[in-house]
Amino acid sequence: MTRARALRTRCLGAEGIGQVASAGGLDDALRYLAATPYRRDVTPGTTPAEAQRAVSTTLLWHLRVLAGWQPADGTDAVRALAAGFEISNTEHRLRALTADPEPPGGQRLHPPPYRLGALSIAWTRVAAARSPSELRTALAASAWGDPGGDPPAAIATGMRVAAALRLAAAVPGAQRWAAARLALLLGREVFVVGRRLPDVSAHRAARLLGPRAVAAASYAEFRQALPATAGWLLEDVEDAAGLWRAEARWWDAVERDGRELLRRARFGPQPVVGAAALLSADAWRTRGALELAARGGGPGDRTGDVFDGPG
Repeated sequence: MTRARALRTRCLGAEGIGQVASAGGLDDALRYLAATPYRRDVTPGTTPAEAQRAVSTTLLWHLRVLAGWQPADGTDAVRALAAGFEISNTEHRLRALTADPEPPGGQRLHPPPYRLGALSIAWTRVAAARSPSELRTALAASAWGDPGGDPPAAIATGMRVAAALRLAAAVPGAQRWAAARLALLLGREVFVVGRRLPDVSAHRAARLLGPRAVAAASYAEFRQALPATAGWLLEDVEDAAGLWRAEARWWDAVERDGRELLRRARFGPQPVVGAAALLSADAWRTRGALELAARGGGPGDRTGDVFDGPG
């Protein structure tokens, strides 16, 4: 518990995030970050995408350290909270499998994969896949389960649905986080993008959201059918076009709950979950602040509007 609480010092915090967001440009923001826990690989001249990825890499390292201090149940909880990194790796692997093998000029199209260590679920097998169908087979043979289709969108969505279920099962008290995150995913996929979930993913999503919400024909029906564990996130989001606001609200709740877990818990995985939640929320806000800095700077409280990173 003491080690988990000590990791709070690795957060930039509201003041630091505000400094990054209000910087006059990206290089100024990176010079500020060079004296913070996010200093790795954030030198002036880095692109916004590279800087944001460096922040995520720092978060992953902190989560790996946190997991390394834990017994099995604590490691499982951190692995569930870090599932977005393996999803990101898989998405990039899918793009590499479907891209031109010899791009003009030889420029790098895909970043190196995140180094997951003990937080990996099936990455070694996924990384070895030579086609989207092989990748799907590797997932189906793992704890991820069959995503229900070969297209990259089906695989990515299937993994995110599976991640939500794992979060609810492996992280004490996280069912509210998992259900709300899944509601946001489903709302975007179906009512913004216009893409129905594969049957396998729909059946899984129904375990947290209920069959009525998953089968809803309209956003209004979907919102009305959500259980209380998810409905709070969309409480005043009256149409699908406003779902972007729910992302920041979700992170606000994760951060608030994480702080409470660290304050109140004494034993078990709760302090670990609290530390991981605070670190993750801080990294998300810092990435958003970098986006604002790259646009010329702005109020720090807008950082929730601009980034949907690894969850």
